[in-house]
Amino acid sequence: MKRITILALILTGTIGLIRLGRGQESSPSRTKTAIFAGGCFWCIQPAFDKATGVVKTVVGYSGGTEPNPTYERVSSEKTGYRESIEITYDPIKISYDQLLDIYWRQIDPTQADGQFTDIGPSYRAAIFYNDNEEKKIADASKQKLARSGKFDKPIVTEILPAMKFYPAEAYHQKYYQQNPGHFEAFEKGSGRVSFEKKTWAVDR
Repeated sequence: MKRITILALILTGTIGLIRLGRGQESSPSRTKTAIFAGGCFWCIQPAFDKATGVVKTVVGYSGGTEPNPTYERVSSEKTGYRESIEITYDPIKISYDQLLDIYWRQIDPTQADGQFTDIGPSYRAAIFYNDNEEKKIADASKQKLARSGKFDKPIVTEILPAMKFYPAEAYHQKYYQQNPGHFEAFEKGSGRVSFEKKTWAVDR
């Protein structure tokens, strides 16, 4: 009887250790989120979707206080919301600083009244930081860009505390995939594509 009891305890303990080990190995890496506003949210989503380490992107609204904003309300320019993107990423594969490098290349950081031909409060660019560490990184990144000599005008993109993010309606998500023809025409017509080519020598 004693041998059977001891054997059972050993087996139980072994199974427990095996289960613990498997749980640790299969647990997903801890993800973080970043929120940026960069004018038309359709246009800033593709670059982040292509980035290694980005798990998911959702376009939506941030920066306002009215609950449950809609596209119609936000585009009325009376809510304080800005078209934004929420990025879920793996910090082991891509850093917050690297996300900012992608972000700067999607916008005109010298434009204060919107982005390109999209003018109005809802199109103003902003980096919404989640904590003091992100604020420090964003400030340093902005200063680095200002010293780069890429722009003759001051860098005016705001760095603001994060506020609640609301996902936009389904027809706005991955718009570049849902309506590629219209998206391409809109992106080029806004002046965004030519600006990126001129500033960053982007060939697309």
